[in-house]
Amino acid sequence: MASIDTLTAARIAAGVRAGEFSAREVAEASLDAIEARDGAVQAFLQVVPELALEAADRIDAARAAGEKLPPLAGVPFAIKDNMNLVGTRTTCASRMLADYESVYTATCVQRMLDAGCLPVGKANMDEFAFGSSTDSSAFHPTNNPWDTERVPGGSSGGSAAAVAAGEVPLSLGSDTGGSIRQPAALCGVVGMKPTYGAVSRYGVVAFGSSLDQVGPFARTVEDVALAMGALTCAGRDPYDGTSQDCPVDFLEHLEDPIEGRRVGIIPAFMEAEGLTSEVRAAVESAASALEAQGAELVEVDLPHLDAAIAAYYVIGPAEAFSNLARFDGIRYGYQEEGCANLADQSSRSRAHGFGAEAKRRQLLGAYLLSSGVYDKYYYAAQKARTLITRDYAAAWDRCDAILMPASPRTAFRHGEISDPTQMYLSDLYTISLNIAGNGGITVPVGLGADSGLPVAAQLVGPAFKDRTLLMFARALERGLADAATGAPALSVAPDFAGKGGELA
Repeated sequence: MASIDTLTAARIAAGVRAGEFSAREVAEASLDAIEARDGAVQAFLQVVPELALEAADRIDAARAAGEKLPPLAGVPFAIKDNMNLVGTRTTCASRMLADYESVYTATCVQRMLDAGCLPVGKANMDEFAFGSSTDSSAFHPTNNPWDTERVPGGSSGGSAAAVAAGEVPLSLGSDTGGSIRQPAALCGVVGMKPTYGAVSRYGVVAFGSSLDQVGPFARTVEDVALAMGALTCAGRDPYDGTSQDCPVDFLEHLEDPIEGRRVGIIPAFMEAEGLTSEVRAAVESAASALEAQGAELVEVDLPHLDAAIAAYYVIGPAEAFSNLARFDGIRYGYQEEGCANLADQSSRSRAHGFGAEAKRRQLLGAYLLSSGVYDKYYYAAQKARTLITRDYAAAWDRCDAILMPASPRTAFRHGEISDPTQMYLSDLYTISLNIAGNGGITVPVGLGADSGLPVAAQLVGPAFKDRTLLMFARALERGLADAATGAPALSVAPDFAGKGGELA
């Protein structure tokens, strides 16, 4: 008997193709794992057994008919709850959309379905993706499987926790300022933010339209590469004006050696205030692992990176204010009853439908876009964005990828950080990629010597060089793997491994 948490997405797809087990058996194992484990983790807002089993039965019927199966046939996956899927609610973890039922399916979700994946449910998140802890969900917090008294990170915390708890081998998240890479680091899984435009955002509820990007979580780099292939193989999405063609096989060069390649190190980042010794040691171990495989470490300078957080917290709230204006209780969203007129209804519906952080960011965005303020701050933020993008462009003349932390600390306790400014600093090492549009990936390095919690490193690559970025990530994973087993540095959180989810 094998537990679903011992099988990667690649192994499940191969097993279904070979007839070792049916897609329905895999779906049932994943649903059993969720039932056994999610009471403690609370990664899901909605579980949809009927959709998962229907998809599984279609896969099994296709195999019985002798049809060629898609690359991820029979692989269960979780969907962040800001992505539409017909047959589910899409709430963005907000009271504002608590009863909203999707009337169409997001392109990224549809492409995973077309690749043969089985949708098991919608994962929890920070409300409207505003946060770094998943504590701002209107329904319940999500717990880190490595220590359920701690946060999984955010805003895609449910997606990361579901993979770390072994409930699913794959999940989708969105990343506006680190919302895939930071929770991946805190939960000990692999998480990738592709280049802006590589993956369609059609059907994903927008936070910051010039910053948002969809990407996968998994327990191995190979599984992330498979998911990236599914998300991009159909080419440009005509429903997303920023979508681009990415006609590459993400597996083709995954195992290529990195000998002679150059990896950039930013000395100032390694000495930044707030970076813990555990995380610094993890990045140093990652650098050593890459160097041992023949990579050359070179120092690079990104002189305007200090402006990234300031620029982000102008551009992000401004775009959020614009995007969330539609949720007024009249056209969309929670509707307050007993109001005197439309203006009163809109005001009261928004006051009671949005949580504290959603209100804070919209109010900030409204202020930043107001007359007399717009020129002073918004223009300056866009100028800083240009400078940061140029810094990265200059760095690629010296290196093929950059290695840096993904999060300044390991997972913190629920409620430990109450100051919003301190919470915003959780994205110190991730925000600049969204500003510039580059791809980034978090790879688990091991467990911190002091905390015993997952620590990770982040690799950054040039725009639309995501295949090369995955090659570096796989090399890092290979270098950190146990020499005897070849297993990745981390897998399923030990308290959840083997609980439910067995495949006959």
